[in-house]
Amino acid sequence: MTSLIKIREIPGGIHPPEHKEQSLRLPLGSVPLPPQLVVPVSQHIGEPATPVISVGERVLTGQLIAAANGVFSANIHAPSSGTVVAIEDRVLTHPSGMSDTCIVIETDCKDEWVPLNPCEDYHALDKTALQDKIRLAGVAGLGGAGFPTAVKLNPRSTEVIDILIINGAECEPYITADDILMQTRAEEIIAGTLMVSHLLHEPKDLVIGLEDNKPQALAALQKAAQGTRVQVVAFPTKYPSGGAKQIIQILTGREIPTDHHSAYIGVICLNVGTVAAAWRAVRYGEPLISRITTVVGESLDIQRNVEVRIGTPIDYVLAQHGFDAKQASRLIMGGPMMGFTLPNPSVPVIKTTNCILAPTKKELPPPPPAQACIRCGLCAEACPASLLPQQLFWYAQAEDMEKLQAHNLFDCIECGACSYVCPSNIPLVQYYRAAKGTIRQHELEKEKSDRSRRRFEFRQQRIAKEEAEKEAKRLARKQAAEEAKQKLAEKAAAPAPQTAVVAEAVAKARAVQQTPDEQKAKLERMLAAAQNSLEHARQPLVPNEEGAVVTPEQLEKQQARIKQAELKVNEAEKKLADFMATQDVTPAATPASAGDPVAAAIARAQAKLTMAPNEKLRTTLESLQSRLAKAREKAAAAQAEGSATADALQQGVEKLQQKIAETEAELAQLTATTPATETTAPSVEQSAADIAIEKAKAKAAALANMSDAEKRAEQLKSLETRLQKARDRLAKAEADNDPNIEAFRTGVAKLEEKHKELQDA
Repeated sequence: MTSLIKIREIPGGIHPPEHKEQSLRLPLGSVPLPPQLVVPVSQHIGEPATPVISVGERVLTGQLIAAANGVFSANIHAPSSGTVVAIEDRVLTHPSGMSDTCIVIETDCKDEWVPLNPCEDYHALDKTALQDKIRLAGVAGLGGAGFPTAVKLNPRSTEVIDILIINGAECEPYITADDILMQTRAEEIIAGTLMVSHLLHEPKDLVIGLEDNKPQALAALQKAAQGTRVQVVAFPTKYPSGGAKQIIQILTGREIPTDHHSAYIGVICLNVGTVAAAWRAVRYGEPLISRITTVVGESLDIQRNVEVRIGTPIDYVLAQHGFDAKQASRLIMGGPMMGFTLPNPSVPVIKTTNCILAPTKKELPPPPPAQACIRCGLCAEACPASLLPQQLFWYAQAEDMEKLQAHNLFDCIECGACSYVCPSNIPLVQYYRAAKGTIRQHELEKEKSDRSRRRFEFRQQRIAKEEAEKEAKRLARKQAAEEAKQKLAEKAAAPAPQTAVVAEAVAKARAVQQTPDEQKAKLERMLAAAQNSLEHARQPLVPNEEGAVVTPEQLEKQQARIKQAELKVNEAEKKLADFMATQDVTPAATPASAGDPVAAAIARAQAKLTMAPNEKLRTTLESLQSRLAKAREKAAAAQAEGSATADALQQGVEKLQQKIAETEAELAQLTATTPATETTAPSVEQSAADIAIEKAKAKAAALANMSDAEKRAEQLKSLETRLQKARDRLAKAEADNDPNIEAFRTGVAKLEEKHKELQDA
C-alpha cells in the first residue's frame, strides 16, 4: 500500500557509529540446547510470576512453570523438556545485580512439546478469547521494556485507538535482531499487525515504521504488505528515533503528555518482535520460549543473530561464538547507549535480551573520568525529550527532588544522548537513574506514611464517636433517674389512702376469682392426678432388655419417685381439706370469710403474721416443697418436649432446692433446743419403699425362671397396662386443659412406639 504518512522531525538526537553490518554478515542462526536452563520468574514489568511446579518434576517444552501474579504480570513456560532440579534465588539479568527466584531445568535433549492449541482463523474467536490466548502465552514487549502485551492491547473504554504503529526502527548501534526478523519473517509481522488491528477494533491507520538504513527489511515488509491496509514507512536514521515517544512523534506529530501512555492520544505502539510472537501464540498456540538475539563484538569469533531459548546462560551463548574473555572490555546486555554491564556472565537470556555485546577494549574503551560541567549546552541540544539535562544534573547532585520533578525528570527516556555529547564525560544518565530510584522510594515511604496517618485519624474518630455515644447514654440515664426521683417525690407528697389501695386490690382479686364449686373441682382434679402419679410410681419395674434384671440404682430412683408422688398427694389432700374447712365455717362465726376465698386468703395471711418463728418456717418450707414439686414437673415436661426453656426451668429447680436447704438449716438451728415431734410419714414412706423393693425382687426372681417367650409376653402385658394408664391420664389432661398436655402426649407416643417394637419382635 502506498504510504500517506507524513514524516516529521524530532528535537535533538545524535548519529553515533552504527556498527550494524558486523552482525548481518551471516544469516539467522540458532544455539544448541544447553545442559541447563535458568528461567527467572521476573522477566517483565510488574509482579513476578508464581512457580506452579516442584523440584524433581519433569516438564515438557511449552509447559506452564510459573503463573502470572495479577494483571501486570506474565506467564513463564518451560523453554525445553527436562527435569526441574532447583527453584532458588540466582543473580538476575538486571543492572542492579540483585537475586530473585529462578527455576532451573536440566534438559533431556528431547525437546518434547506439550500439546498445542492452534487457531487457523482468529476471526472465529471473540476478542476476549483472542486476548486470553496472547495472555496465556506469556507474550511481553520484546523491544526492551517487557510490558505485558495483553494489558497494552486492552486500553480503557474511553481511549479510542485510531493509529496502530509497529516499531521496527531499532536505532541502537550494533543491534540488528529486529532487522533480521523483518527480513526473514515479514509475513508473520504483517499477519500479526492485522490480528492486533482486529483486537483494537480496526484503527484507521496501520503503520510499520523503520529507519532507512534497513533496505532489505523494508523491501521484505513492503512485499508482504501488498494487498493489505498496512503501510510500511521508512524515515531518516537518527538516534533515538526508535523510542516509543519518538517514533509516535515522527509518524503522527502527536506528543504523549507527562504521566500518560500512548493510548491516551489514540495510539498503540508495539515492537515487530512482539507482534510476531503474539501471532505465533494465536496461530500455532506457541508460548514465548525463545527470541532472536544479536551476538556481536570484536572479542567474538562469530558475530550474528541467533534464535535462542529463554533461560540459556549467556556464557554458554558466548562459548558457542568463540568468546575471548581476555580481549573483552566488558559484557553488555543491550546496546552501548542504553544497555547495562552484566553483573555475571552466567546470567540467563530473558524475554528482553535483544543483544549481547562483547566489545574489545579498543572497540569500546572504558569511559574517561568525569570532569566539571562547563555549561556548554550540548546536552540540551541533543535531548530528544526537550529537557534541560544540565539543570537536572545539578538538582540530582543536590538531591533536590522537588526541582527534579518540576523539571519533568520522569520524561527522560535514558537514551544516553546527553552523556554521549558531554565534553566533560559526565555520566548524566546514571545520575538521572539514581534520582528516579530515590524519588520512587520516597513516594513509597510517603504512601506508607499516609496510610498510617489515615488509620490513626480513623481510629481517633472512632474513639471520639464511642466516647460521645457513652456520654449521651450517661446523660440519658441521669435524666431518667431524675425524672423517676421527681415522680417518687410527687407520689410521697400526696399519698393515697391505704384503705383505698387494699380495697382496690380486693376488688381486682374478686373480679377474677372462681366459684367455690370450681375451686373444689380443681382441687379434686389435682388430688386425682397426684394419686395416679403415685400409683404409676409404685408399679413394679420391668427390665429394658430380655434377660436383664432390675438394678439397685433403678430401685433407688423408683423409691425417690414414690416419695415425691406421696408428697404431692399429701399436699393435694391438705389443700382440699383446707378448702373444705373454709366452706364448713358458719356465717355467724366468720361473716367476712364465709364462701369468700379472697377473704379466707387474707385471714390466713393475718394468721401467719401471728405465728411463732418455727411455725412460720415450717409453713414456708411446705410452700417451697410444693413449688419445688411443680417446678420439677415443668422441667421434666420441657426436657421431654425438647423445649428451649428446659435449661431455665432446671435452674429454677436448683434455686428452689437451695432455698429449701437454707430454710431447713434455719429451722434446725431454731428448734435445736426444742426437738419437733416426728410425723409418721417417714415410716409410711419407708414401708411403701420396702414394699416396692420386695415386689421388684419378686418380679426379678419370677422373670429369671421364665423362658424368653414368657418374658416377652410379660413385658408386653406390663407395657399394655402402662400404655392404658398413660392414655387415661392424657384424656383427663385434655379434658382439664392441663398445661402439661404435650408432655403426656410425648409419653404416650413413646410407649406406643415401644409397644409396636415388642409386638413386631
